[in-house]
Parts: sequence; C-alpha cells; structure tokens
Amino acid sequence: MRFRLLVLLIFYSVFGFAQKENQDSAWFRENYYKLEHYITMRDGVRLFASMYIPKDSTEKHPVLMIRTPYSCAPYGKNQYADLWSGYVKYYLREGYIMVFQDVRGRWMSEGTFVNVRPFIKDKKSVKDIDESTDAYDVIDWLVKNIPGNNGKVGVFGTSYPGFYAGMAAASGHPALKAVSPQAPVTDWFRGDDFHHNGAFFYMDGFDFYVAGGFGRPHPVPVATETPMPDMYSSKDNYTFYLRQGAIKNLLKFTGDSIAFFQELYRHPNEDAWWKARNARVAQYNIKPAVLVTGGLFDAEDCYGAWNLYKAIRAQSPATDARLVMGPWYHGQWGSDDGTHLGNISFGSNTAVWYQNQVEIPFFNHYLKGKDDPDLARATIFFSGENKWRTFDNWPTEKAKTENLYLEEKGGLGWKKPDQQTAFDEYTSDPAHPVAYTEAVHFNRTREYMTDDQRFAARRPDVLCYETPVLTEDLTLGGPVVADLRTSISTTDADFVVKLIDVFPDTLSYQRIDIYASADAQRIYPMGGYEMLVRGEIFRGKYRNSFEKPEPFKPGKVETVRFSLPDIAHTFKKGHRLMLQIQSSWFPLADRNPQKFTDIYTCGDADFQKASIRIFHDKDHPSSLGLPVIQPAN
Repeated sequence: MRFRLLVLLIFYSVFGFAQKENQDSAWFRENYYKLEHYITMRDGVRLFASMYIPKDSTEKHPVLMIRTPYSCAPYGKNQYADLWSGYVKYYLREGYIMVFQDVRGRWMSEGTFVNVRPFIKDKKSVKDIDESTDAYDVIDWLVKNIPGNNGKVGVFGTSYPGFYAGMAAASGHPALKAVSPQAPVTDWFRGDDFHHNGAFFYMDGFDFYVAGGFGRPHPVPVATETPMPDMYSSKDNYTFYLRQGAIKNLLKFTGDSIAFFQELYRHPNEDAWWKARNARVAQYNIKPAVLVTGGLFDAEDCYGAWNLYKAIRAQSPATDARLVMGPWYHGQWGSDDGTHLGNISFGSNTAVWYQNQVEIPFFNHYLKGKDDPDLARATIFFSGENKWRTFDNWPTEKAKTENLYLEEKGGLGWKKPDQQTAFDEYTSDPAHPVAYTEAVHFNRTREYMTDDQRFAARRPDVLCYETPVLTEDLTLGGPVVADLRTSISTTDADFVVKLIDVFPDTLSYQRIDIYASADAQRIYPMGGYEMLVRGEIFRGKYRNSFEKPEPFKPGKVETVRFSLPDIAHTFKKGHRLMLQIQSSWFPLADRNPQKFTDIYTCGDADFQKASIRIFHDKDHPSSLGLPVIQPAN
C-alpha cells in the first residue's frame, strides 16, 4: 500500500510539474516573438543576437541582455530557449525584452575570440576594440532598432558572462542603467578558475578548457559542435592527474590549436600579459548601477565577486554599487533551491529569497521605475548562524583584525607565544599528495567547499591546530590573513591553509534532509563534523612577488603571508575553530615539484620530497589574522 501511494505521489508530482512547464511554455510563445539579427560592430565584425520581444504594445519595455561565449542557442526564429524553466520567467512576466548575444568569435558571431580580452583604456581608432566597445555597439543598436523598447538596458550574467557584464558596465553607453556581474571572472592568476595565487587548478583549467572543449577554436561561425573525445584514462581524477606526472605532459592533449592553453605555459608568473587580463583595470568611472552577486562557497569565482566589488568601490566611488554574497555554489542563486550545500543546511531557501527580494527588484527599479528596494551596500549571508546581515561597506568597519596564534600540542590561542624555538614538521611527498576531498570522483565537486575535513586530519602530512571549545559565538566577516613562519628543506613548496568549524560531537540535524547523504538510510554523521569554511593555496616562491618568484634557502626561516577569500561565518558557542596546514591540495591544484623551477616546463625527475617546518615561538609566531565582528550590545 505504501509503495502504491509513493508511486501515485511521484506520478502526480511529475505530471503536475510537466503540466506547469507546458503552461509556462505556451504562455511564453503566445506573448513573445523571437528575432535573430547580426549586429555590426564599429570595426565591421558582425555579432549574432537572439531577441525575445513582448507582443504587448500598450507600454514600452526595458531590455535585459546576457553576452555569452557559451552560445545563445537554439538558433532559428521558431526555436525558443526554455526561458520559462528558470527564474528568468519572472522577467518575462514583467515584460522584459530578453537579448542573448554570442560574443566575438564564438558560435554564430564573426571575428576572433580572445579569452578575457584586455580592456583598452585609450582607444584611438575603430580598430581599438574590446568587450566594452562591443557591448556599447550592441546596446546602441538595440535601443535604436528593437520595437517598443523604453530606452533602458540592463546587462547580467554568471561566471564568464559575468566578466562580459562587468565590461559592459565600463562601456559608458547612456542607455545602460543597471548591470549585475554574478560570480564574474575577474583575475585568472590570483583567484578565479585557472589559478589561485599562481597554482594551476587542474579541473577548472584543463578539464573545462581542454577536455571540456571550451578552448576549441571557432574560425568560422557554427551553430553546433561535435563532442570532444574522451581524454581520460581513469574516471578517478586523483589517479588520472597523478598518472600524467609533470604538468607539461598535459600538452599532449592540446596540440597546437588551443592557443590560450599554450599561453598559460608561456606566462607562469604574473607578468604584463596577465595584468592586462585583470578585469579590475576597467572599473573606473562606472556609470550604471551595479549589483555584484556571488557565492560564499563558489568553487570557481568566489574571488571575482568579492574583488570586483572592492575595485568598483575604490576606483568608482560615485557608482551606485551593491554586493550580495549568499551561501551558494557557482550560480546557485539562480536555481530553485538554496537550502543547503552538501551536508550543510542553511535553514531557508536563500536562492528564491535573493531572486525575489534583491535581483528582480534591482532591475525593476532602474529599468522600469518601480520602487527602490533600498538595498544595503553589502548584504551578506553568515553561515553558522544562517542569517543575512547588512553593512554600509565591505570590508566592514565593524570587523577588527585579531591574531589567532599557533601553539604547542596543536593549540590555537589569542596570546602571542613566548617560548623559545618551537615548530611542527611534516614531510610533503608529491608522489602521495593530499586530496582535496575524501570522495572518489571524476569531476571536481562543488560540495568540497563545505566538506568534512576529518579525512585530512588523519594524515601525517597535515598539521591541525584548534581552539578550546568556544564559550561564546565568534563571528568573522572579511579577509583572513595567513601569516606562516616556515622553513623547508628544498627551494620551493606550496602552502594550503584551511579554516574549519568543528561541530560538537553530540550535534545532529533535528530535521533529516535527504540531500545530506546519497543514501537516505545512512545519514552522514554530523557530530564532530569538520566543516571547511575557507581554504586557499599559495605557491611559496611568490611570497615576495607574483611577478618575480624567489627560491627558498633550505633551512632558513621565512615568512609566507597571504590572504584567503573573505569569510562570513559564525562559529557557534560549543564549537571549535580548527586550522589545517598542508602542502598539496590534489587534484584541485597542480603539484609543486618542491624545487625552484618553471613548473610548466619541468619534468617528472624534478619532483622531490620536502620537510616542512611551521614555527610557533616567540621569534617566529605563526598566526591567522581574523576579522572579528563583536556582538551588538
């Protein structure tokens, strides 16, 4: 009987959903028509755009656009994108003109594609094109040619389209009134996708760009593309990348056709080539209102959201710029479920809240003249306490930096150590790197950002330090600075710092969430859970300069100081704060051979073990600089 009831419930649920989908689809086609058009840029190159336009002529309508390298398919005037299946349907109900445009050199657009095309500050002729000029020319055509538009344009997009949204903001077109760069690609050397602090990220570099086919050249416009051949000899990515050996061995998969991947190898340091591709260089004198959106647990572009906003505030202080950071993976704010990530619950549907209380009211205000949603400068979700907080600025002046020092016997305390020579030591072996997650899997997980770290704590090459049980809540909001005093036996090494919330042994979820486990009958044990709150890797040779790397002198105590992405988390009373230190994070990041060399050209024979010492004594105090927000009186 129970089984029959379950089947019936599933049937009616699926049937009801399908029926609603069909109704939304029918409404879309009845109330919108589609145009396709090639729009000519100032240098003569034509860019393809798909436009969905309301049939209603009783009022004029704003334009909302996404510029994308991922295709604005389906192509054909009678082929409609399923815009009704996501929250974009709310914009359709508001009567927006929706525009999707293939960027230069991608899919149906002409021209040459350039990854994160550098911004040209001083343009002297029509040949000086960049993504801001293309955005300007497209916007100009739209307001002059789309029937029934109200002369106001917004641009948004997530990830790579977020980069194009940020460049549109720099276009200066007077019709552009509002822009929302979401998880925007901002700096592919310091913290987004391809690299973190100079360390190459395998699965967000090679897997996306080469194996996934993004880097495949498009010499002529194409509407479809044949799938890439399977390049993987193992479906366990830890095993696959370890078998490849030195990073130069990946070039056998790329050939000579994937130009950008070749460029990565030719620019191992943060030289002028990388600096020109930093999106922050364009964020001056920004005219439209800006809503920067990102995820606290975004495995791809968490860095970009925090830092693009900071750049706009610093470089364009008069710009109406807002920041929203929620407890999301990459793009989760656009989904229908923002209740959890992996094993961690957030207590409410944060994604739907964002859509209805933040983004849609933002565009409605600036493009349709509706009521001002009166958003704070920064609206930030604090995990741990599972609450939204608002701030007049970010980083907030409410946060004061306090140093948490490493102690003997794996302790963490607020008092600077006073003992003489004291250190902990481990051996980092590139042949047996520390995994970034316990799971055996093929693709990089998004859940690793909140994963249980108990598996790492059990390894001898991972150092663990933790506070006593907290007697009151500890709220952190802002950048975390790792200040390590270290000596190594070789000439280079990586340093991974992870900030962890250790749950009480007795903790369990009162309400069982089936998403907390792949097997609903075997709920993950949350007692003693070591939740990764923030982690980051740093390539040691860049400790003094990303532009000019320097070798370590074996045995010499040196300072390795770097920032982790901003944190917004409350460590609750009864919990503990843990710090883990290791020298590999595989295969999230590539392995350091632990020899001062060009890692992109070195061979398998260059990899060697290294003895790593982390000091915590009077003369060499290692610490974390934490942005502590004191509780309100």
